[in-house]
Amino acid sequence: MSTDSKLIRILTVDDHPLLREGIAALVRAEVDMSVVAEADDGAEAIEKFRLHRPDVTLMDVEMPSVNGIEAISKIRSEFPDARIIVLTTYSGDATVVRALKAGARAYILKDTSIENSWGPFAQSMPDRNAYLQRSPQNLPSTLRMTS
Repeated sequence: MSTDSKLIRILTVDDHPLLREGIAALVRAEVDMSVVAEADDGAEAIEKFRLHRPDVTLMDVEMPSVNGIEAISKIRSEFPDARIIVLTTYSGDATVVRALKAGARAYILKDTSIENSWGPFAQSMPDRNAYLQRSPQNLPSTLRMTS
């Protein structure tokens, strides 16, 4: 992408610094993405969302203080169009179902390879062709999309 206005702006939320740093490193390798903020719990995620209004938020669910589900609910109540993708360890977990019901648009398993993780980004964007040239076709079974 040629201008910063076309960058997909990402907020990462996880209580593990190593995971946040790893996501930031992967995003820096992409020419069409940028991490605009990081948070280590749900309360900080809400504040950072309000401040930065990211295009996509990658949200851990299990965090101290305010958990991801509470943060998703609060963010979506203030910003109904917020695009939140849950990062989780377990597929089919009841926690994932609660996160999706709270307003997350998709989830990514933390053990998914990076090559298979971009589908949720593309699916979560209102006009993904304007942001990404990646195809979400044939998503692996480890990725689940919601409408």
